[in-house]
Amino acid sequence: MCEPCDDFHRTLSLLLALTVYAHIPGADPEFIDAVGPALAASLPEPPPGLLPPGFDPNEGPEYPGEGW
Repeated sequence: MCEPCDDFHRTLSLLLALTVYAHIPGADPEFIDAVGPALAASLPEPPPGLLPPGFDPNEGPEYPGEGW
């Protein structure tokens, strides 16, 4: 696997583990609030081929509260 792919998968795995931890009784909400955004901000670009060609994350259906 390529190095950028490893970075992406490692960071995504940490985000998923944090999500699981957040649902455990007694989880520290301050830790989750501090680490979650930091991990999300450090998520590198997805490896080539992970998303379909021409994918635009800004397109799609409007969700409640959007488009006012």
